[in-house]
Formats: sequence, C-alpha cells, structure tokens
Amino acid sequence: MKLEDYFDFLGSDVIRIKGHRINLEHVVRYYHEGYSPEQIVQEYPGLTLEVVHASITYYLHNRVEVDAMLARIEERSERAYQEWSTSSAAYAPIVQRLRVLRDKAASET
Repeated sequence: MKLEDYFDFLGSDVIRIKGHRINLEHVVRYYHEGYSPEQIVQEYPGLTLEVVHASITYYLHNRVEVDAMLARIEERSERAYQEWSTSSAAYAPIVQRLRVLRDKAASET
C-alpha cells in the first residue's frame, strides 16, 4: 500500500484520513504538541496506530507543503474569528441593554 492510499485528497487544504471525518491536520497538530502515536490514538479511538503512523510519516515526507497548508488553515481561521468578533461587537450595546433590563426585572421580583 502506498502512503497516499491512507488519505482522501479533497482540496488543496483538505487531506482527510480515508474512512474518517478526521483530517491530517488534526493528527499533525497533536504530533506538534508532542503527543506520541499511541496518545493520538487515545484522542481519536476510531483511528488505528497504523493510520496514525502513516499520517505522521506523510507529514514528515511532505513537511514543507503540510506546514504551509496548516499556516493557511490557521490564517483563515483567525480571519474568520476576527470577522465574527467584529460583527459581534456591533451587537454589544444591545446585549448590554438587555442584561440591564434583565437584572432590573430580577431585582424587582
């Protein structure tokens, strides 16, 4: 079996472990945090040790490309968070007013 046979390549930044909804990035992030393959299997009990080793090996063989992919994913996530945070801030005065009304109503009862 070739190393690539363990994965479904669904897009430039989506490499999914075959038969799972777990992406390569999830395993690699745990690997970066210092988890052993056995510990990663504990985090994802649906994965076998073989698949985790294959994921780490794929990462090590394609480190530059996978690190670039992880950076793009992180950048998109941060941008989405910032957009959400900015749009949520627009509602802050409304939320504050509702909290004041709620607290006032609670104190009157």
